Amino acid sequence: MMLGIQLLLVVLGFWMQHGSDSSSGPQNSVVPNLSSAATRRIWPFYLCIIALEWGLVATVRGAMNRCGFRLADLINGASFPNWKNLLRDVLISVPFFFVWQYTGHFVSQLLGPNRAKSIEGLLPQEHSALEAVLWIMVSISAGICEEIVFRGYFQHNFAAYTRSIAAAVVLQGLVFGLGHAYQGAKQVIIICILGMVYGWFAAWRKNLRSNIMTHAWTDIWNGWLSRLIG
Repeated sequence: MMLGIQLLLVVLGFWMQHGSDSSSGPQNSVVPNLSSAATRRIWPFYLCIIALEWGLVATVRGAMNRCGFRLADLINGASFPNWKNLLRDVLISVPFFFVWQYTGHFVSQLLGPNRAKSIEGLLPQEHSALEAVLWIMVSISAGICEEIVFRGYFQHNFAAYTRSIAAAVVLQGLVFGLGHAYQGAKQVIIICILGMVYGWFAAWRKNLRSNIMTHAWTDIWNGWLSRLIG
């Protein structure tokens, strides 16, 4: 069922990129131009994303409970989240953030220009307090939920089926990247690779706490904060 949901997101994403006639002009684009402060209504979209993220986690939680496992076990592994472990997680997250950023930049430069339809209109306006708060909520939700779903649930299940953690890291990265098809083919490739980097990090740490911190901060930084102070 979880793979079926991801497949629907892939189909929707490719439809958003290729479902409209490019000759009809930007006003008919499937991904609308939301740059006008007078007409944009982006907050319902953000709320839908948050609901979708937590709905996927609820589905994972239900599946785990039926098998006698807890969601906390998936997040923490064998490492109890005391203050020393949490401090270590924070300190490890800092260099991993830069590894993630430079990996994405290197792959982007390697692949060349992005010819996909822009999704800039889906990002928050720099000086809108409401959109900034909602974007932070979206980013935190993505950091928690996507790590639980992909680096937790999918990676553990792929490892069980393939009996290979390397195969599991690759497979969950592919599923993760394809779920971002709405950003275009180039970004799918980049996010697949970054998903595998996240998967390797989770396999090394044997918990998801540092992944969650890095993922949430990365989305906040790239989607809003870097644009605000840049």
